[in-house]
Amino acid sequence: MSRNNNTPAVPTASSALNSFKMEVANELGITNYDQIDKGQLSSRQNGYVGGNMTRKMVAFAEQALAQGQTGSVNSASQTVRQQG
Repeated sequence: MSRNNNTPAVPTASSALNSFKMEVANELGITNYDQIDKGQLSSRQNGYVGGNMTRKMVAFAEQALAQGQTGSVNSASQTVRQQG
């Protein structure tokens, strides 16, 4: 039995994060990721999904910072600090 202790910094973002996870898994060639028993996948496969999600989110934040959109990045980091 697995325990999921991961909680989003912004609880209302759960559905968007799940959609993003499915999109990344599909890009990696893992179809029906939402219906697959994750215990049947290797650690490497599951790690690829999470790692690529992180890579894309960091790239998005870097691009926003490069374009001078520091307000949205700063407000997101404050939310994480307050809840973490």
